[in-house]
Amino acid sequence: MARRLRPVGLDFVALAPVRYVFTRELSAPVEKVCGALESVPGWAEWFPRVTAARPVDAGAGRDITLTGGLRVRESVIAAEAPEVYAYRVDVTNVPGARAIAEEWRPAPAAGGGTRVRWTFATDGTAVHRPAMKAVRGGQARAFRDAMTALDRRLNT
Repeated sequence: MARRLRPVGLDFVALAPVRYVFTRELSAPVEKVCGALESVPGWAEWFPRVTAARPVDAGAGRDITLTGGLRVRESVIAAEAPEVYAYRVDVTNVPGARAIAEEWRPAPAAGGGTRVRWTFATDGTAVHRPAMKAVRGGQARAFRDAMTALDRRLNT
């Protein structure tokens, strides 16, 4: 069953009751990383949890299908390369969610590559919040695997 979530802005990423921040350094340059983040269909090629991704609303939104049958319709809330790429979830089948936003911040790394910071932010019911805390480890692994695959893809 699809649920419409509360529309949130970029400020929600810093204020959400549940937030996870992950970072990883890639050898690929910032420009290539930004290009990959903004190329919605490519996500299914480097983010293992994404099984399908397509832009909607002339690029202002994204339809994403994740492993396990999770689906989200998102609105891009910031696309200011190379500083930030962020989106919020408008509609999803994730139980108990009330608001979800994700922010990607690529920045030049000391060794000439890119340091990527991903923030996952959510709010939800009394059941949703602890459930999201329980999946933190899985999100960390998914991010690590995605960044490894992205770096490999951008360097071939």
